[in-house]
Amino acid sequence: EIFKTIGILCRSRTTALIQGETGTGKELIARVIHRNSPFSAEPMVTLDCSSIVETLIESELFGHEKGAFTGAVASKPGRIEMAGEGTLFLDEIGELPLNMQSKFLGFLERREYTAVGGRRVLHSRCRIIAATNRDLADMVRRGEFRKDLYYRLKVITIQIPPLRERASDIPPLAEHFLKKANRELGTAVFRFQDGVMERLQQHPWTGNVRELEN
Repeated sequence: EIFKTIGILCRSRTTALIQGETGTGKELIARVIHRNSPFSAEPMVTLDCSSIVETLIESELFGHEKGAFTGAVASKPGRIEMAGEGTLFLDEIGELPLNMQSKFLGFLERREYTAVGGRRVLHSRCRIIAATNRDLADMVRRGEFRKDLYYRLKVITIQIPPLRERASDIPPLAEHFLKKANRELGTAVFRFQDGVMERLQQHPWTGNVRELEN
């Protein structure tokens, strides 16, 4: 079902929301969608909403003009402008501050924005793919996430199951990561010891695929 949804998204600019635990491969799916879209030659730009301090998130998204705030010694394009007609991937969208949620909703609805300290109205056709490891529906109920933004983001939703719920994926993933380790480390390990795969399939993998790889 996830592959079918990816196929649908590859043929359009539809906004998408990818939900899943940490380490399940949300950004990987976003990159697959972008790479197989008609606008794959355009940039794919990523912004981790949890890694930017609240006072700078607007500047990171929309850009700023020289002198817009202390330290703005030069004009700087935002991630939206950098994405051009490609894809803007917003990781951990649940960490977007409430005041920015309102401004970002306005951008999604009108597809126009203004840089911090700027007057010129800018336009964008970039596709938005958002991802989160949090339960946005529950955050909406608690008043921590705007309902209108939630519905605007979840035009198409991909829910990635945790690795512990798809143990049959573990053997091919393990084989893939073994080959990758051989390439990167210059080693020549071609098989797992007897019993190892069974142990791997019984492990809870709270860190999901990222934990398995490491």
